[in-house]
Amino acid sequence: MLRELGSLTRREFLKLGRNPQAIFTALLLPLLYLLLFGQGFNINPAEFAPSYFTAAQKLALIHLYFRGAPSYYSYFAPGMVGFVAVTATLFIGANVIFDKLFGIFKRVRGTPAPTAAVFGSRLIAGSAQPIALSFFVLGLAILFAHIPGLTGLTVTASVGIVGGAEIVVSILLLALMFATLFLTMGILIENPQMYFAAVNLLNLPVLLTSDALYPWGSMPAWLKNVSQYNPVSLTVNVLRETLFGSSMYPYTPAIYLLGLFAWAAVLIGIALVLVRRALRPLD
Repeated sequence: MLRELGSLTRREFLKLGRNPQAIFTALLLPLLYLLLFGQGFNINPAEFAPSYFTAAQKLALIHLYFRGAPSYYSYFAPGMVGFVAVTATLFIGANVIFDKLFGIFKRVRGTPAPTAAVFGSRLIAGSAQPIALSFFVLGLAILFAHIPGLTGLTVTASVGIVGGAEIVVSILLLALMFATLFLTMGILIENPQMYFAAVNLLNLPVLLTSDALYPWGSMPAWLKNVSQYNPVSLTVNVLRETLFGSSMYPYTPAIYLLGLFAWAAVLIGIALVLVRRALRPLD
């Protein structure tokens, strides 16, 4: 089992390495989001505050609007980490569908490798890219803060070893659960058009009901209530609370991580049952 898993995983990484255009595009899109979307929409609610507000009141308004972040860009950058962790997993299922269309997946399933190795190898390789991109976005946003003329992610809290570990775990869980979900959809669906329609039907509501990009202070009450159970919001809350402090959050990062573990357990459990049934005739 482990030998087959290692061999198939190595094969998936070799396929990725032989496609530098895909790697370049994957790196370019987050860069454009950070440079164009984040810089262009770097709003400041203090500019719309009444004239009688003191400097301290304006600062409190910013922290309230952005849940402790000193600016929209600092609020936006952790949200982009969650956004990338989800969107970068979309193509893992599409790759399976195209492999099925060209007969590659059938040949792999015809080898002695067990179902778990076939599924696990694609899951590991498919999760690695969004995880790497998430940390790339986080590091790039921090770097922008040190480039003249650009707004970047300003960390205002003291991030220790525990906080860093919580950030890593939250990103890993989010990427893993959505990679599992989209990989399962790719195995179950035969038509690329149907796959992308189903993915968009799922992906867009998940992202748009999270607080990844929306300023917290501008969200209506019902959307705030919905977003607090969203797995993307749970991940982003871990990042923001660790980077900016816990005064604007009702729970600790550990509680948000427990929510992520619950989401991951449910989604991965359902996915494994569906994949086992779908690939049973080839076992």
